[in-house]
Amino acid sequence: MATFGVNLDGVYIYKNANSDSQFMSLERIASGFYKVVADYYPMVVGRPSVSKNGKGVMIVDPDNLCIPDIAELTVNHPAEKFFETRDNVDKAKDTVKFFNLRKFYHDSGVNRLSKATYNRDNAAAIVRVIRFAGSNYVALYISMSHVLFDGLGATMFFNNWAECTRNLDNPSHTLQNPPVNDRKVVTDYFDTVTAVEPPHTKHLKEQSTIPIMPTPDNFAPILIGTSDIPAFEEQHLLHFTPDKLEQVRHDIDKTQTTNLTLAVLLSKVVLQADIQAFNSMPKWSYVMFPYDCRKSTGIPTMYSGNLSFSAIAPLESQAVLDGSGKELAQAIKEHCSKTSGEYAKSTIDTIENEIGVLFQAGASLCNSANSSYVGLSNLRYLPLYSIDFGYGGPEILSCDYFVREGMSRIYANKQDGGIDLVMNIKDNLFEYLKTSEELLKYADVIF
Repeated sequence: MATFGVNLDGVYIYKNANSDSQFMSLERIASGFYKVVADYYPMVVGRPSVSKNGKGVMIVDPDNLCIPDIAELTVNHPAEKFFETRDNVDKAKDTVKFFNLRKFYHDSGVNRLSKATYNRDNAAAIVRVIRFAGSNYVALYISMSHVLFDGLGATMFFNNWAECTRNLDNPSHTLQNPPVNDRKVVTDYFDTVTAVEPPHTKHLKEQSTIPIMPTPDNFAPILIGTSDIPAFEEQHLLHFTPDKLEQVRHDIDKTQTTNLTLAVLLSKVVLQADIQAFNSMPKWSYVMFPYDCRKSTGIPTMYSGNLSFSAIAPLESQAVLDGSGKELAQAIKEHCSKTSGEYAKSTIDTIENEIGVLFQAGASLCNSANSSYVGLSNLRYLPLYSIDFGYGGPEILSCDYFVREGMSRIYANKQDGGIDLVMNIKDNLFEYLKTSEELLKYADVIF
């Protein structure tokens, strides 16, 4: 329920290389969606409610379903109008293509794509098959509630949906890896765990200048009654080729992971941008990684719900500015490795009993005169390129505007083996970033 009003979304761009007249058929894609929901994911058409013991639950009432909205959309321009291109590091391959969402909304005639919501009917999921005039490219846009899934759960759903679509002509087909939907596997696990408060929770309680909001006796109805959180509409894209990504790791600390050293680079350059934009040094810099609780617990990998929690490193900004990359990598790792079930249990307890801490976190995890923030959601290793509805997987990965300033998403780019970093950061801050010599040594600014 803490993610009520937040969406998971994706824009997956497929190429019709063989000029197939039935390519990405709306009828088949819609039929596959209805089949996978009916057979494996009934909660997708449920509605959030509150149980007798005050817990958030999803009610699937056949007489009151929240029906998905699946439709086709035609854009009177070729898809290439909304692409940015760069030379491929492999000269034998085509140029690398990127989807410019801001250009799409500005020039396509589509003001905004709809978002999934429980605040209106027939919007449990939004699916759009987007066709472009005079182009072999077709985009698939998907928006679903974060209440249902985290990134791993959503990717499993998309791949299972695609598998059902590919096998529509085989009525006896069953999923190779069906989801585990029974939340009892989660509650049974956490019943055996003793909560351990993560250091960042203690930090937020002690250091936040925002007064702690008292937690009501039953906060679930309050969360369910809130409006949808508007998306942050200042999106930017950086691209790192494989060699530049490895250079980041080598220059900062080659004993650490690429994602960790990337966080070091971003925390330094974003802090520098904050100092220039706000003419002052914020006291604290924060780095946040969502982590999947399935990996460190006995909860089945195929559990379909939302089991993502946040690992946060609170760092003194002066140390970020002055410290070596190696020192900063070690500090971030020390904080963000707190990903055990005990820490996750404490987070659940905090949400249920001290929800005001969430508001303190929201006020701190942003870029302002008081704080610097880098949030990194790593989608790089999720099987997004395998979402194949019978026409091959997507060629280009992108996303719609999403919530929270300071958050970024890391996508693998299969065209050259590098990564795309979709950044939610204010335009005025990005003006400083795109002139940062420290950043431009490694990254290509796409838009």
